[in-house]
Amino acid sequence: MTDIATRATRVVASHGGRRRLNGGGPRAGTIFAFVIPFFLPFVLFYLVPVGYALWQSVRVVRRTGGQYGTSYTTFGGFEQYGKVFQNTEFWSSVGRIGLFGIVQVPVMLFVALVIALLLDTPLLRLKSVFRITAFMPYAVPGVIAAIMWSYLYSPQLSPVVDLLNGIGLKPDFLGPGAVLWSAANISTWLWTGYNMLIMFSALQSIPQELYEAAKLDGANNWTIAWQIKVPIIAPSIVLTTVFSIIGTLQLYAEPAVLRQISSNISSTFTPNMLAYAVASGNNYQQAAAISVVIAVITFVLSFGFMRLTSKRAGL
Repeated sequence: MTDIATRATRVVASHGGRRRLNGGGPRAGTIFAFVIPFFLPFVLFYLVPVGYALWQSVRVVRRTGGQYGTSYTTFGGFEQYGKVFQNTEFWSSVGRIGLFGIVQVPVMLFVALVIALLLDTPLLRLKSVFRITAFMPYAVPGVIAAIMWSYLYSPQLSPVVDLLNGIGLKPDFLGPGAVLWSAANISTWLWTGYNMLIMFSALQSIPQELYEAAKLDGANNWTIAWQIKVPIIAPSIVLTTVFSIIGTLQLYAEPAVLRQISSNISSTFTPNMLAYAVASGNNYQQAAAISVVIAVITFVLSFGFMRLTSKRAGL
């Protein structure tokens, strides 16, 4: 037995020495093989398009020999950005989407938080059914959801409108004062379940001992929910808020679909719709500049919100 143990020790020692001679870890080629499946698409489908958009945004189209002369593209510096900042339609769309976000994002996150807290209580039965029901709208593509809701908004087709007209309310979901909130309702219906799932996952990671200690101190379910659970999952709430800010500035599908049945939505209703309309007119350089400005505004708002919340939390 002693000889066997001695030989085993020598084998292990020899392998360990060989491993140390080989560098003590995996080869660089092995690491690269694991990284490249992520890195290559990231470069091709993210960094390259972003770089190309930045390059296009500093280009301008010039003509020789007057309006009908030969056109050529050259470096224009910040000329395209100057046109963006002077574009009243751009600022109108930014203001419209800002109003959308100020109202829709808090409402959506509050509803998501309430549903997550309800699903986390021991009093609720059939939790899996309610969880799947709340998350199910997220599985519907945004365009399909907008088409479904446009049917419910249409005065000629909607049974909801007929029912409300029958009791004398006479709603106009596609009117100039309501169409923005009709789009907000679609976004809320789509994304509440997604945000709820993030918050609910955070709630599931809280140790049960905290709840037991709180109950021993006389806390009820309401106190536990708002004074223990919500502060603990605050990072998840911040994360969903950042995602919602980014999604708000990317709003496109809902108003684009509603535009087919409402004359109160123009082609410049949101910043993304404006960029698409400009690009459709073959002014790709101006569209690229609009896209870059949208990206910068998104970054500033998201980063600013994260810094503000981290300071308040003392991080």
